[in-house]
Amino acid sequence: MAISDLYSKRQKHLRGDAPDVFTYDDIAHPLRVQLVQNLQDGIGSPENDYSEQLYTEIYQMLCREYGVFSLGKRGEINWSRIANTLLQTADTERVIDIVELCLRAIDKRVRNNRDEYRGIFRHTRDPDEVIHEINHRFREHGVGYEYVSGEIIRVDSKLLHKEVVKPALVLLSDEIFQGANEEFLKGHEHYRHGRYKECLNECLKAFESTMKAICDGRGWQYNKGDTAKALINVCLSNGLFPPFMQTQLSNVRTILESGVPTVRNKLGGHGQGASVITVPESLASYMLHLTAANIVLLANAEKGLP
Repeated sequence: MAISDLYSKRQKHLRGDAPDVFTYDDIAHPLRVQLVQNLQDGIGSPENDYSEQLYTEIYQMLCREYGVFSLGKRGEINWSRIANTLLQTADTERVIDIVELCLRAIDKRVRNNRDEYRGIFRHTRDPDEVIHEINHRFREHGVGYEYVSGEIIRVDSKLLHKEVVKPALVLLSDEIFQGANEEFLKGHEHYRHGRYKECLNECLKAFESTMKAICDGRGWQYNKGDTAKALINVCLSNGLFPPFMQTQLSNVRTILESGVPTVRNKLGGHGQGASVITVPESLASYMLHLTAANIVLLANAEKGLP
């Protein structure tokens, strides 16, 4: 089903009522309804045995992870319990949990078994259409989340996300960067849950893993325990960047060495001593974007090599 540009939407934009800054803690009821509609479109009618089995698995997973015996009202089918929890819970993170689990099921299980999920009364929609519409609905309501590469990540800046984070995720989707991709997504997950020290740790891991993957693919030698500084030297000495850029890259080397590794080491990577070190959200956000920019630089440079 196509997204309609209704008269009321156009008027909101003309009046300046459309949100231009993302929020994270308030998911309005109309958006929740749209999420429920799209998730059911993607998984299918509960009257389909395969769809009902998938709803049951998602429901049981939620109960186990939340440490409860049941969700919703007794006597309801599992999809109704999932949907009503999404519609009624005051916990925003639980809304995101449900959307993420369902989208992951649509993206993997349904996508790979489309014929099984074609119900008699209600056909499932194409998984890419469902994912696209849900991401669009989040943006439309000014809610800063997006499903990318099997995870829902937090979007702090529309421009930075579009120009830096998404290109990094696309590049990391290559099989050779599997480890770096997992670490970068973990960094986003820690960030979304406010675990900013852990976020910094995963940023550095992703940064280093990207360089190690490039070195492995190119047969460049490095020591297993090499840190970011040593790995940067290996990449530069093996011509990851063209010779005419060496002068300019003396500054890039400084940025790379003093960016992700230094911030992580000072605030997230070592014992904090007697006083508790607090990593502010703004710094964690900066580190995620800096890591993404570095990954794009490294991966694109590798692609440009003969």
